Amino acid sequence: MKNKKILLIICIVIFTLSIGVNIYCFGKWFLFDQWYEPTDEEQIILSEMVQKTVESEAYQRLSETEDIIAIDSGIDRAKGGVFPYYFGVSVKTNKQTYLFSCSDEKCTTLTNEGWTYSIYKDESPRLPFNLE
Repeated sequence: MKNKKILLIICIVIFTLSIGVNIYCFGKWFLFDQWYEPTDEEQIILSEMVQKTVESEAYQRLSETEDIIAIDSGIDRAKGGVFPYYFGVSVKTNKQTYLFSCSDEKCTTLTNEGWTYSIYKDESPRLPFNLE
């Protein structure tokens, strides 16, 4: 009888832990991952957007005046908007970070839609590359 009670308690603890882990995983996916993590198809679109950014006139002007350190791409479905406006490309320079996004629904060209602070203004690059 005592062994059955201990076994029942162990089963209840394991069941409770299992439910807790499943709720955590679903909550993390529902609240964060689905809004900010690109799918495989979206990752391909972001890669093509990086290429269009590098080919854009705004990027060419930028590369003449500032040192380009890194290019990053990402999505933010939580900010609203429709496809493809929640996609974005960040071009990090030694002065600031420039934000590029699609100029129209077909995303024929990417334009500089804004800028933000760059860590490279006050810090050196994270990798030991020589940028001279």
